[in-house]
Amino acid sequence: MTSDLHPIEDPADALLFGDTLDCSLTLPVQVVASTASGRQAQAVTLLHGLAQIEDLRKDEGVNEEHGDLPLLAQRMDAKLDLILALVGRLAARADGLPECALRWSAAGVRVDLDDAPALTPGAPALVRLQPAEWLPDHLELPARVIARKQLDSRVRLWLGFVDLRGDLVEALDRHLFRLHRRAVAEQRRR
Repeated sequence: MTSDLHPIEDPADALLFGDTLDCSLTLPVQVVASTASGRQAQAVTLLHGLAQIEDLRKDEGVNEEHGDLPLLAQRMDAKLDLILALVGRLAARADGLPECALRWSAAGVRVDLDDAPALTPGAPALVRLQPAEWLPDHLELPARVIARKQLDSRVRLWLGFVDLRGDLVEALDRHLFRLHRRAVAEQRRR
């Protein structure tokens, strides 16, 4: 995962990533032709839950460095992480969302798909996106196709989110900030 704060050359990239924080990563994602408004209330709940878990893990990480957590609690936490990762992989197989390279901001996504729907610029779509690798649940966000480009064997779609609730936009911003912060921390460790 990397965070992008570089100059933008593509006009479609400028629309989605011009003045906002964005992240480039690989996640399970699917794009379908749809006029549905998505599951916005569930998306807000999911993103708030992820934020709470991240905050708890961050707080526990400080305690673990100082040895404040009992060894048994540390083992239980590690086992729970392994179980969640396993459940996430199994659910991903059953759900069928393929992992794709994407660039994501609160304004929309740019995604490279092997099997892209026949969507043209201006067409309505629904973006199904798994926001965390370990969690087998996904967001459903209404979008409109901004641009489409044929790559070698893939199709690159730029999808701008449309008619998102204010609390969902705020939750997306916070989630992307967390992803960005994690990417920066990983780069510092290297």
